[in-house]
Amino acid sequence: MPEKAEVRHTLSEQQARQLANVTKTVPMMEGITPRWLVTFLSWVPVEAGTYRVNKVKVTRPGTRTIECSPDEEIDLPEIYVDYEEKPREYTLNAVTTVLDVQTRISDLYRSPHDQIREQLRLMIEKVKERQENELVNNTEYGLINNVAPEFKVKARKGAPTPDDLDELIARVWKEPCFFLANPRAIAAFGRECTRRGVPPPTVNLFGSQFLTWRGIPLVPSDKLAVKGEKTNILLLRTGEKKQGVIGLFQPGLPG
Repeated sequence: MPEKAEVRHTLSEQQARQLANVTKTVPMMEGITPRWLVTFLSWVPVEAGTYRVNKVKVTRPGTRTIECSPDEEIDLPEIYVDYEEKPREYTLNAVTTVLDVQTRISDLYRSPHDQIREQLRLMIEKVKERQENELVNNTEYGLINNVAPEFKVKARKGAPTPDDLDELIARVWKEPCFFLANPRAIAAFGRECTRRGVPPPTVNLFGSQFLTWRGIPLVPSDKLAVKGEKTNILLLRTGEKKQGVIGLFQPGLPG
């Protein structure tokens, strides 16, 4: 027998929604990260677009340069500090792209959110993510590709341990500022500390909580990739005064 049609005496919820206003969010992009590396770095303005790192030549072992409480009969050595003749220079790179939005689309569909403004916002987020990725992985100036061999340490086991981070601190002992690691590596380190009965304390920086080891915060960044269950953990000293890592920017540019 044919089913009887449903008899309603009031407006249905689905029909009522046709006249209701829907609250819409702005476009949310999963790839946006906190970009802590950019926040923790010291930034130096470079007006001419080139940054030259002048260094002193390493003194040969056994060379006498300064006397401590010399006898009166001894002639004081004449010394000077020699510089490297070809210092390394860093040239600013630009991250560029082109935004293409049809005026018909931006005019017709501009409420409640401006299409051009949202497209620009998302494009800027992508540019900033690329910027941090270049700071870590660029073949010329990236952090990973500029670590001196004598400062590289291999993990004793699979997961990073307190012993491994202590070894890094022993290498970078001149005022280290922070560790930089993939979130998975930080989680693995935290589990290893808990297993040993020494859970790492936390510290509040820039309104967020960070694990620390020996008072040095572990800063997460997904730009340190995990490949085959292996990754890198960096320990950085920052700032020109400390002869550490810095970021470069050209002042006066809009945006």
